[in-house]
Amino acid sequence: MSASTSEAVRAQVHGMWSAVADRWADHADEIDERGADITAAMLTSAGVRRGDQVLELACGPGGLGMAAAERVGAEGAVVLSDVAGEMVAIAAERAARRGLTNVRTATLDLEEIAEPENSFDVVLCREGLMFAVEPDQAIHEIRRVLRPGGRVAVAVWAPQRDNPWLGLVFDAVTATTGIPVPPPGIPGPFALGDRAHLQGLFVDAGFAAVTVDKISSPLHSPSFEDWWARTKAIAGPLSAMLAWLDENKTAELEQRLRESVAPYSNESGIDLPGLTLLLSAHRQ
Repeated sequence: MSASTSEAVRAQVHGMWSAVADRWADHADEIDERGADITAAMLTSAGVRRGDQVLELACGPGGLGMAAAERVGAEGAVVLSDVAGEMVAIAAERAARRGLTNVRTATLDLEEIAEPENSFDVVLCREGLMFAVEPDQAIHEIRRVLRPGGRVAVAVWAPQRDNPWLGLVFDAVTATTGIPVPPPGIPGPFALGDRAHLQGLFVDAGFAAVTVDKISSPLHSPSFEDWWARTKAIAGPLSAMLAWLDENKTAELEQRLRESVAPYSNESGIDLPGLTLLLSAHRQ
């Protein structure tokens, strides 16, 4: 991919997240609740402790970083950052509402982190690295801002087949529109789902003790309508495409989805499997 193409794709991805930020604000507590087990596992695997200086990348509404702030205490500090300024504003407002005085916010691109080298004890990134246009560049940047011995924890989605909570949506949209989702050349949520590839990227960047664990991350919704409303609201790559569908295509898509979700339905609603890859490592 040429430099000009990379920049164009990067601008498209960044704009995509800015466009859905307000809807992420509406679902922020729900996002935190669903990610609670992943958050706890990341904080443990990164050894976040009192006094640490922590950077969260691609923070979205900031739930992971705020949980880290509670661990590091007044002696430590957390930077909540995202490439979308609109997301950063949401995280800042939520942190202020919780009275977290050891938090600051910044608009940062994880592929070009505008922070000095050797600045942080821990870097965290939950469900963001897979959207990097050049993830190897982002990983080198993470290493640069970490202090020697610093720790990193990254969560990404496992392959699409292990995540029908979103994968079946991609399949249905592609079947309905004839357009691949995500479009060719655009990094999507399953871009780093290959466990060996993900581990190799960090090894190649010079990280030590690189491990990748699998964590179940299912999604429960009380009804099809609730699940579909949530998905349309926060699924960045899909939102713009869905907005352009005419009435007939919208009805066709929803019928496909109802049929796809039916095997996961029960008396309490819908229970869709999900699988996360959790990578942890440290800088030598």
